[in-house]
Amino acid sequence: MLTFSKGGTHPQEFKEQTSGLAIEEMPIPDELEIVLGQHIGAPCTPTVARREDVEEAGLIGEVKKGLGVPLHSPVTGKVKAIGMSAHPMRVSVPSITVSVNHEAEPKKYELQDYQGLSGKELLKKVHDAGIIGVGGAGFPTHVKLSPPPNSPVDVLLLNGAECEPYITSDHRQMLEHAEGVVEGAKIILKILGITECHIGIEANKPDAIQVMNEAAEAASSGDCSIRVRTLQVKYPQGSEKQLIEAITGRKVPSMALPSAVGVVVQNVSTAKAIYDAVAYGKPLYEKVVTIAGKGIHRQANLLVKVGTKIKDIVDYLGGLEPGLTKIIMGGPMMGFAVSSLDIPITKTSSAILFLREDEIDTRPHSQCIRCGWCLDACPMGLEPKEIGIYVEANRAEDTEPFGVFDCFECGSCAYVCPAKRPLVQFIRLAKMKAKRT
Repeated sequence: MLTFSKGGTHPQEFKEQTSGLAIEEMPIPDELEIVLGQHIGAPCTPTVARREDVEEAGLIGEVKKGLGVPLHSPVTGKVKAIGMSAHPMRVSVPSITVSVNHEAEPKKYELQDYQGLSGKELLKKVHDAGIIGVGGAGFPTHVKLSPPPNSPVDVLLLNGAECEPYITSDHRQMLEHAEGVVEGAKIILKILGITECHIGIEANKPDAIQVMNEAAEAASSGDCSIRVRTLQVKYPQGSEKQLIEAITGRKVPSMALPSAVGVVVQNVSTAKAIYDAVAYGKPLYEKVVTIAGKGIHRQANLLVKVGTKIKDIVDYLGGLEPGLTKIIMGGPMMGFAVSSLDIPITKTSSAILFLREDEIDTRPHSQCIRCGWCLDACPMGLEPKEIGIYVEANRAEDTEPFGVFDCFECGSCAYVCPAKRPLVQFIRLAKMKAKRT
C-alpha cells in the first residue's frame, strides 16, 4: 500500500466510537458567535451593525484588503453584538453575535445549471461562497486554486486519509455524500484546467473506499480521470507533503508549496463544500464535527452551524461525564486543549474530544535521554530533540538550522518520546522567537 518514506507513527485509532454514526443535524441554538477571522489571512470587516436584521446566507463580513474570503450568516436573526469571542489559540478574537429567529423558514437551495460555466466563473463562485480549506489549515480555496504561472499543475489530490485518532467527519462525508465529493473534484479539475485526480483514503476505511470507488468510476470519462488510492494506515498520512509523496512519488522541496511539484491538494470535505457552492449557490456556514471521548454522554458526528458554542453541543448531547480531564478542539495529535465551553465552532473545526483520565497520559515530562526516537518518527527528517534542548537553554532563535520552520507540528515526536517532553510546544515557541530575530 502507498505511504511516505520517512518517519511516522501508529497511534491507537479510537475511531470506532463514531465511525458508525451517521451525520446528525444539530438543532440551531438561540445564539451564534461567528468569528471574523476564520481563515489564514486578513480577518473580515463586519458589513452589518448592532441590532441589524440578517438573513441566512446573507453577507456579514468581507475582506477589503489582503488574503481572505467573505463571511455569511448561518441563520436568520438579529445582530446582538459585535465584540469578542473565546478562541483556543488566541484567547479572544473579534466576532459577530447573532440572536437566532427560530420562526424563520430555513433557506431552500435548488440545483443550478453550472456545467457551461468557465473555470474563471467557477472560481468566483468558490470565492463568493467563502470556501476555505476545512481540513484545518483554513487557507482560502480560491487562492489555492490559482497556482502561479511558473508552477504548472497537472494533478489534483483529494485528501480523505483522516489519519488523526478519533476523528471521523471526513469518513462520514465520503460515505454519505460520495457523489458530492466527486462532483466537487470535477469542478476543481475544470478550474485548474487539468484532467487527473487521485483520492487518497487510508485502508482502515474500507466502506468509504468502496463507496468512493463507485462514485469515482461513474464520474470518470474521457475528459477526466478520478481514481481512489488506498493508503497505508500511518500517521501523518494526511499531511500535504506526505500525501503527495505517497501517491505521486514527488517530494515538495523545503519551504515550497505543492504547486512547485505540479500538485494541488484539497480535503474531501472542502470538495463537497465547493460542490454545494457551485451547484446550489450555498455559502460555507455549517460544518460536520466529530464529538468523541468518554467524557461526553453521547458521541456523534454533528452538522452544526458555524458559531455554535461547545456548551450548546454539550447540552444537546446530554452533558459531560464524571472524570472528564481534558477537552481538545481538533485531534489528539494536532489539536488544542481548551479550558472554556464558550468557544464557538469555526469553518475549520473538525472535532471536539472530551477525554477522561484513562484516555490521556498525565505524567510530567523529564529531561531528554537522547534516545533518538523523535528523529525516527519525524516525517520531515528534523531534529526535534535539539530544538527542545535549545529552547530550554533560552536559545530558541538559534533553532533554524534544525529545520524548525519545516515542522508542521504533527506531534509524532512528542507521541513517541519516552520522556514525554512537550516537543510541539517547544517548536511553536522556537518559531515565534526565531521570527522576531
